[in-house]
Amino acid sequence: MLDQIITWLASLEFWSWWILGLILVILEVFAPSTIFLWLGISAGIVGVIAWIAPDMRWEYQWILFAVIAIGSIAISRLFLRKHPGVEDNTTLNQRGVQYVGRHFTLTEPILNGRGKIHVDDTQWAVEGPDLEAGEVVNVTGVDGTLLIVEPVTKN
Repeated sequence: MLDQIITWLASLEFWSWWILGLILVILEVFAPSTIFLWLGISAGIVGVIAWIAPDMRWEYQWILFAVIAIGSIAISRLFLRKHPGVEDNTTLNQRGVQYVGRHFTLTEPILNGRGKIHVDDTQWAVEGPDLEAGEVVNVTGVDGTLLIVEPVTKN
């Protein structure tokens, strides 16, 4: 059995590495990290080297694959640690934060520090000084699902 595996490994050619690389890159689509991407790229590089040097033994090809894969993963981790990506929506899952600084009209009065405003299609509970319904308030902060408001001063 082991002899059959070794014979099969020795018979692999450069295009086998390219197929392996393509399979690994396709797997990357379903994986939550970038590990398969770097493994796929490493397999592609070994395929190019095996195409240029077709007499390279299979043991050296696998060693080369391991070295390139480990090196590329390590370099990508270092690069991403020093250059983290910019998040395009830092308030994701913090819907109330987008209302800070905006003015709204109270739909229910603020009594004992609690009231309600209507924002788009949603009623929001608010906290602030006691005010009558219909007054305009400014959202100054968020506490979970509670908007912190203050009255808008009229000039």
